[in-house]
Amino acid sequence: MNNVNLRVAAKAVIAYKNKVLVVREGGKYEDGNNIGQYGLVGGRIEPDESFYDALDREILEETGLKVKTTKPLQVGEWWPEIKGVKNHIVAVFMICEAKTDRVVLSDEHDDFKWVNLNEIQKLPVMEPDRSVAIEFLSSLPKT
Repeated sequence: MNNVNLRVAAKAVIAYKNKVLVVREGGKYEDGNNIGQYGLVGGRIEPDESFYDALDREILEETGLKVKTTKPLQVGEWWPEIKGVKNHIVAVFMICEAKTDRVVLSDEHDDFKWVNLNEIQKLPVMEPDRSVAIEFLSSLPKT
C-alpha cells in the first residue's frame, strides 16, 4: 500500500465587485510546490478545527480580510508531493464576499490580484483553482 497523506482543505472564492481574489505562492512558503503560480485563498484544516473556523483562519492569515461566507461552489482534489511525501488533498471551495479590496499578504504569498474572467485566463493559475474561479466568474451577470 502506498503511503499517501489524506488532507482536507477549505478554499475561498473571494468576490469583490465582480472580481475574484487570487494570490501568488512565494518562495518563502515551506510547503510550496507551486511557487510563482496564482491560486485561491485557503489551506488545510487542522485535525481539531472546524471547516468554517479553518476557512476564516486561512482567509485572515493569508489576506487580512474578514468575509461573509455564502455557499459551497465546488469540490476539487489534487495529489501534490510536499517535502518528498505524496499527499491527496480534497478541498471544498466556498463563495465568500469581501467588503473591501484591501489585502495584507502573509509570508506565503508575494503578490495578489483581483481578476475578472478575461484577466484570470492570462495568469498562471494552479488547478483546480483556475477552473473553480472561471466557473464562478462565468456565472456572474455581464456588466
